[in-house]
Amino acid sequence: MKELNQKLAIIQTKFKSKKSRFNSFGKYYFRSAEDILEATKPFLTEHKVSVTVNEEILMDCDIPIIKSTATISDGDNQITATAVVGVDLGAKGMQMPQKFGAASSYGKKYALGNLFLIDDTQDADANNDHGKSKAVDKIKQAAKPAITKEQLTKAAEYMAAGGNIAAIESKYKLTNEQKANIIKA
Repeated sequence: MKELNQKLAIIQTKFKSKKSRFNSFGKYYFRSAEDILEATKPFLTEHKVSVTVNEEILMDCDIPIIKSTATISDGDNQITATAVVGVDLGAKGMQMPQKFGAASSYGKKYALGNLFLIDDTQDADANNDHGKSKAVDKIKQAAKPAITKEQLTKAAEYMAAGGNIAAIESKYKLTNEQKANIIKA
């Protein structure tokens, strides 16, 4: 087992898989499970190991779960890493096989990433909001109450005492004129 651990450590250290695919909707590059598998091939014969990915569907939850297990083996010993992904049955515009296929691809990619310690940059999937944060900001802004005359007076006093306009704007909806009057005070 020690020899397989050493081989895996060498592969993890030297492994590179570029993000060569582009998501035009989210405007980011990413790598697929197939890209990762392609990048492992030069290491397989060099280190006399094989890599496989197996999947299991877990149905004892509210939604189907796909458990992907990536395995590296030297024929005698093996090391595994897993990833667990839920199938989004409510995904719009996808037929059922596509929903399972998307979850399967995602699970394989992350199981392989866990096995090979792929960490060059955070995957865009983790922080891409597909423009949702701008929509959330607009909703938050619309939900703020308009500032009253009494609150305008208090805001002006607050600013005169060294307050911050951003603090006022975070609480109230202000027109440009109201903002200018508060700052002048």
